[in-house]
Amino acid sequence: MRRLKVLFWGLTHEHACGKLCTLGNMAEIFEVVGVVDDRESATRPNFADHPASPGEFPVLTAEEALALEDIDVVFIETTNADLMKTAAVFVDKGVPLHCDKPCGEDMKTYRLLVEKCRSKNLPFQIGYMYRGNPALKFARNAVRSGWLGEVSFVEADMNHDYQLEGYSQYISSFKGGILYNLGCHLVDMVLSFVKGKLVSAVPLIGDAPGDPPGSRTRGTALLAFEGGAQALVRTSSHMPGGIDGRRLRIDGTNGTLEICPIERFDGESLKLELTLKNPAGGYASGRHILDFGVLCDRFRDQLEDLALIVRGDKANDQDYDHDLLVHETTLKACGVI
Repeated sequence: MRRLKVLFWGLTHEHACGKLCTLGNMAEIFEVVGVVDDRESATRPNFADHPASPGEFPVLTAEEALALEDIDVVFIETTNADLMKTAAVFVDKGVPLHCDKPCGEDMKTYRLLVEKCRSKNLPFQIGYMYRGNPALKFARNAVRSGWLGEVSFVEADMNHDYQLEGYSQYISSFKGGILYNLGCHLVDMVLSFVKGKLVSAVPLIGDAPGDPPGSRTRGTALLAFEGGAQALVRTSSHMPGGIDGRRLRIDGTNGTLEICPIERFDGESLKLELTLKNPAGGYASGRHILDFGVLCDRFRDQLEDLALIVRGDKANDQDYDHDLLVHETTLKACGVI
């Protein structure tokens, strides 16, 4: 099986280090032929322990990278402010993309890129890493299959406790703050579980305890949808327990589903709690604890799927409309539009 040639553009995104590590562990599928080092970017985040290092992979200048003619897929892992303008170069070149999130504070720019990709049937995978999470896959199937009945409320939070010098200044550079930077993951989840159009979004952007005024390191949004479903999404940069407290809860007329933590890499199994009023999906009424085993990588599932599409072993099943809706809802949820 021919390996897919990868150009990895950028080392300054928070996920760059993890993505490079995953690609290195998928050497039977991907060959990283070059990394563009953007650590001198004017928009580089200024917090400690950042950015990544190219490690074992060859480093290319931007000019050398753009001269490559046989790239199968490009990974865009620049600073958030540079993601869309870098992606635009490769959309115009017709190269399949994996691009990290969020997709810029200007909805028109992202929409234009998505429509260009749609017209070319070009994969434009966004780094919503939870799409490959096995517990969340189960949750999406449970909702689609009606096991929970009619979903009435979703609560999701994505917090951390980095305590990194300079992080609050970095987050304050976004109008929507941390709710823009992290909340897109939560919105992607929520839109998989609720029906109807968004009818209102009430954002509350503030500062996490201990951060300077104007940091925007705490954000909450209440979303209301046609049909009556509501969702509460929460983000904070100072939460005891950090990522171990990230949580999803779905309430329906026939039951509830809860995942906490949403992911874990401490050697313990990822678990989900399902409680049913009436039997559904082969599960009896009552409380069930489902075990999805130990997670080893948060990115691999999504990248394996991309490889199948790029290689032509699977049709391009990207839901461009859903991706547009996720970003538009994110911008509304954090008060950007």
